[in-house]
Amino acid sequence: MSGLLALLDDVAAIAKMAAASVDDVAGQAAKAGAKAAGAVIDDAAVTPQYVQGLAARRELPVVGRIALGSLRNKLVFLLPAALLLWAFAPWAIAPLLMLGGAYLCFEGAEKVQHWAWPGRAGHGREEETETQDPAHLEESRVRGAIKTDFILSAEIMTIALAAVPGDSLWLTGATLAMVGLGITVLVYGSVALIVKADDLGYVMARRGRLRLTRWLGRKLVASMPGFMVGLLVVGTVAMLWVGGAIVLHGLEELGWAAPAHLIELWAGQAAEAVPPEVKGAVRWGAGALFDGLFGLMLGLALLVPGSRFIAPLWRRLFGTK
Repeated sequence: MSGLLALLDDVAAIAKMAAASVDDVAGQAAKAGAKAAGAVIDDAAVTPQYVQGLAARRELPVVGRIALGSLRNKLVFLLPAALLLWAFAPWAIAPLLMLGGAYLCFEGAEKVQHWAWPGRAGHGREEETETQDPAHLEESRVRGAIKTDFILSAEIMTIALAAVPGDSLWLTGATLAMVGLGITVLVYGSVALIVKADDLGYVMARRGRLRLTRWLGRKLVASMPGFMVGLLVVGTVAMLWVGGAIVLHGLEELGWAAPAHLIELWAGQAAEAVPPEVKGAVRWGAGALFDGLFGLMLGLALLVPGSRFIAPLWRRLFGTK
């Protein structure tokens, strides 16, 4: 009897340790996912364009295929690569993170450039829609989306890896797996809602029994173009902010702390100019603003080499931007 009680006590202790470990994994995954906010928002903002021009009945299946491809990117390819980095080359995490941050800045600056000169972008999608039959168009869209997702997923997993304390291999792996799964569900669940929102609004406007329902449906349909523009703007701002902060933090780790300290000084000066109740918010907001401006300047500096050398090489290797 005493042996059985001891065994039950051991089982209870193991269960408590497992629960604590699960809590640790969930907490670290939440923190790491928050660090990857810029890439996550960009992913959610970019993906809906891949269902434009497709039949409405194919929108959700296409989003589902892209989501499965994204999950495969994260768990089959990027998770083992991240664990190998963690185990054998932790020194490479900071440079890779800076490379991902610079890419975010480049993408954000490229979007700003396209908004400033809209005639320089936006023709490829119409041509693609006109020259391909629906089956081939859907297949090429899915392949292109999964390839693009691989870049964004690599940024997300690298950012998450840098945010996870290096306590143990299994804790790091479990946290990264939870980040990958959670972000994929969040992003592509949101994308599914976005791409079907106008259909829902149309049904409400046409079949709603109440006048309020029909009015809400019309408003939903009318608001979607503006919502998509707003989502792209938020995604661009997030990319520049997060990308700039990543590069600045990396430079600080590599021994060049002057830019980060200067931004911290400016943010502190901005906080001193406001009442004590809002000092923290102003300090954070000013720091994020200066990080974003740094990201924009870095991205603009990368536009010429990126568009003339890196982007053509990437298209040649992978068949996408």
